[in-house]
Amino acid sequence: MVYHPEKASLRQIRELAAARETALDWAPTRWYPTRAEDSGLNATREAISGGPAVLLVAGGDGTVRAAAAVLQGTGIPMALLPAGTGNLLARELGVVLSDTETAVAAAFTGHDRRIDVGIVELENEHRHRTTHVFVVMAGIGLDADMAENTNALAKKHLGWAAYVTPIARSVIANRLFHVVYRVDGSRAHSSRAHTIIVGNCGTLAGNMLLIPRAVIDDGLLDVVMMRPTGRFGWAGIGSRLTLQGAARRSRLSRRILRRIPDLHSLAYAQGSAFDATFDQPRAIQLDGDSVGKVRAVRITVQPGALLVRTQHPALLAGVS
Repeated sequence: MVYHPEKASLRQIRELAAARETALDWAPTRWYPTRAEDSGLNATREAISGGPAVLLVAGGDGTVRAAAAVLQGTGIPMALLPAGTGNLLARELGVVLSDTETAVAAAFTGHDRRIDVGIVELENEHRHRTTHVFVVMAGIGLDADMAENTNALAKKHLGWAAYVTPIARSVIANRLFHVVYRVDGSRAHSSRAHTIIVGNCGTLAGNMLLIPRAVIDDGLLDVVMMRPTGRFGWAGIGSRLTLQGAARRSRLSRRILRRIPDLHSLAYAQGSAFDATFDQPRAIQLDGDSVGKVRAVRITVQPGALLVRTQHPALLAGVS
């Protein structure tokens, strides 16, 4: 088990794990705390060196992303015990939040499936190049501003309410940046945008559906570009996102959504590679973690690179 020491309640987890070990005749669980300087990379490396049957990760999206960076391609399944602010991958996989017993049980007896992993090659403002991974979303603009300008203490005490102020400031300022981009090697497009998000998942916290076509195991990336021309543009984006969320629960909303024309201020694209260059260095976030400013980015997808373990699908129907 890899766990964030400030977010995971170990006493209950240890008791539940010990009971499962006894019942299933498993060897004792090994425990690895994350460290602030690497979000769990080294803890995960240490954990998998002993060849575990499964790695249970207790933490937020940042801890999950660090573990995924090490686990991808190994064939060792990752189980999730959500303990963060967003827990977006857990939500996408149908993991029951705030249910430690179910999460621990799933690690021992759950269902394995493969999901895609996003690979991000960055060129920063000093022309230095690095490679990172994400499993939920990469964001430039509003998404990155939220990650960069919201501190950990505020998130701990306020949850998603901590993002209200940076969101409001960004929307009111409505500063657009110039980007030249291409999808799957097509011809280059030039545009001005407020926010660009490349998603492996489509849903934000609060059940807001940002990218309707995003599927976590389809081998594709989904790109959404927000380019509002003022308060009316933002009003249109807000209305569309609200309707997209409602469409998952209502046939009427789905019919309405199909009849509404596309918005110029909310453009979508899909492919296996996304390349972009910016006129000025732009902040970028990966699964909620700020990773600095970039001049250019290339994002590709590794289909089925990560094995995840969740509660068996047949049991999820009975969970509220």
